[in-house]
Amino acid sequence: MAPTFPSLDVRRLRSYVFRLPLFTRIVLVLIVIFWTLELQKVWNVVQWGALIPKEVNLGTMYRLNTYPLIHRNFLHAFFNTMALVPLLERFEAEHGTLPSGAMFGGPLSTLPAAAYLLVERGILRQNTPILGASIWIFVLLGVEGIKAYKANPHFAISTYRMPTWTTPLVILLFTTALMPNTSLLGHLGSVGVGYLYGLGYLKILAPPEKILRWIEGKLNLLGRLPHYVSIDQKTYEAPTILALRRDPRLLKVPPYLSALCIVVGIVWLFLLPLNEYSRRTYISENALLPGQVHTYFGGSEQNVFNAYKHEVQSLTGKDSGAIAKELTSILRSVGLKTATQKYHYDAAGKVHSGENAYAVLHAPRGDATEAIVLVAAWTNMDGELNESGVALALTLARYFKRWSLWSKDIIILITSDSKAGPQAWVDAYHNEHSPESADPLQLKSGALQGVVVVDNALNHRFESLHIVYDGINGQLPNLDLLNSAIAIASGQMGIGVSLQRMWKHGDSYRERLQTMLRGMVSQGLGHASGPHSSFIPYHVDAITLQAVGHGWQDEMAMGRCVESTFRSLNNLLEHFHQSFFFYLLMQTNRFVSIGTYLPSAMLVAINFTIMAIALWIQSGRPQKSGIASAMLDKTKEPEVEVVEKDGMVASVPKADMVVVERQLFLPVALVVAFHFLGAVPLYVFNNTQQELGFCVSIEAYPTNASVGFGADSVDLRLLQRNFTHLSRHHHIRFHHP
Repeated sequence: MAPTFPSLDVRRLRSYVFRLPLFTRIVLVLIVIFWTLELQKVWNVVQWGALIPKEVNLGTMYRLNTYPLIHRNFLHAFFNTMALVPLLERFEAEHGTLPSGAMFGGPLSTLPAAAYLLVERGILRQNTPILGASIWIFVLLGVEGIKAYKANPHFAISTYRMPTWTTPLVILLFTTALMPNTSLLGHLGSVGVGYLYGLGYLKILAPPEKILRWIEGKLNLLGRLPHYVSIDQKTYEAPTILALRRDPRLLKVPPYLSALCIVVGIVWLFLLPLNEYSRRTYISENALLPGQVHTYFGGSEQNVFNAYKHEVQSLTGKDSGAIAKELTSILRSVGLKTATQKYHYDAAGKVHSGENAYAVLHAPRGDATEAIVLVAAWTNMDGELNESGVALALTLARYFKRWSLWSKDIIILITSDSKAGPQAWVDAYHNEHSPESADPLQLKSGALQGVVVVDNALNHRFESLHIVYDGINGQLPNLDLLNSAIAIASGQMGIGVSLQRMWKHGDSYRERLQTMLRGMVSQGLGHASGPHSSFIPYHVDAITLQAVGHGWQDEMAMGRCVESTFRSLNNLLEHFHQSFFFYLLMQTNRFVSIGTYLPSAMLVAINFTIMAIALWIQSGRPQKSGIASAMLDKTKEPEVEVVEKDGMVASVPKADMVVVERQLFLPVALVVAFHFLGAVPLYVFNNTQQELGFCVSIEAYPTNASVGFGADSVDLRLLQRNFTHLSRHHHIRFHHP
């Protein structure tokens, strides 16, 4: 049973907007005016009116009142307005237009600002600006929280009883976690001011009603101003928000809110390639100094490379054992310590076996506590012979041996393939291998600081370098390593660089979006994109340099890129940590950080939670009878029940007092069972021939699995859909890197 979207009643919405009281209208108009003024570039409205701690003095005290009316952009203003209007309209209806204007133009704006300035500037010595109507929103939530606590001190979550005054704090934590650039300190001060007002401690700051009545009568405000709420018209002790929990109209909101989250999340995603939402790349680790050294690889090294390439060609067609033996002999001849490692894996009905050859160059100025790795797979990810790549790795090993500047050990690793070989080696290096599948390593060095993979299967000169950086399960290397390689190749060496197989990138919006989406798909699939992918799960930052195209760049240019990159890695004083590990690249010099793109994913994910909550509430309500019986019931008076509480007596429809017991066992059992059935395709994929290439999808089954339980199983279906929505939200949140 798919969720139905109730029709939007435009007349009711228009009636609600036209009935907004005067002060609420004034606030809305001011927010729109200030946002419109932000579109021009002559006067910086944000800089003028935001609450900037170090800019507040006797001449700029107006900032204590203007900062709630100013917003950073349209989305900021839109979402704050949507949340503020119902709360502010309710406050004005209870207190009147004149008192509302006096309080929000005075203490309910200045007190949160003063609290923020006291902590931010006086204690923390920081200068973080704040702005936006969310300050008023959390003040009003604090007031409503105290009001709800007085009417109903606790609400139950399972067997736990939570004080109702904690509701604003829970909303505050969720807002801080989900929304970027939110001020926890500013919102916390606003909730505190709302608590004080709700408890009555701030009523002394409200203007006396006697004076306000005199002003209203003298100026005839009620007769002159439309939508004005006088002090005598205000409603006393309006029902709290908790009283709306049985309102059936609330269940009409979640489908629209869920759809809005999806639309905003997708729109947010498509805004990321714009300059306003992305940033230029930069180096955070100053010790790297990429491109600041002079490279000497070349000249006579070309002859050495040609000789090694001839040796590699002579090994073509031999088994992995013979290849490893010959490679270790070459590495040993230049003065390196060498060893081999055999491995054998059975996966997806296919046997992966081979023998890795590796050598260790001990740093003359090091203590063998750190190492960097140069990798060249015998065959690349496309199954092609990495002829020039292996020869280049051997040439660089001989070249590096002649230098005495290394402070870190250098490991030269040549694997039989690009997937199983690197995985077997790195597992054994960290003692995480299975003795039945891979041999232990006879030679080891220190902690691995970085890995560079050389992939050149071309027999001609290349045009550019394609940098591959995606790891297993969407993990990424530190952005500093990627930026260093790009800066060295494109800046120092003058070699073109491409990402995500975008060979020609014109820096247009479409190409940026395409590069970003390709990166997202690659991360989402979670498969290995090169030999470097096996190192990233061990927190070893790694990339692959792949030669592509037809051009005039030769192997010596690629070798100089590797040399300069190793010189930068040699400068590291500690492990990569300063730059980003979560990012989306849309060009070689432009990226989006996690703080900018994560809200898009969270908005799409949270729609499942919204619908799950709605279905949970719906499953706990008595089911209405059919259409025919409903038409007959219209002629009858609804049965009522007299309820007495706190000295008050009320007549409540008897249908609203019915308690429906949720039958949780069957829905939970079905959802859990189908999740555990995920082991079936996992077993099939690992034990079936890869060429079959079929896909099993069972996540859609739980949604309709209870159809056969008959017409009386409506609650079961609602609960089952509830848990399915929650599981999908869990998958989106935790599959993300």
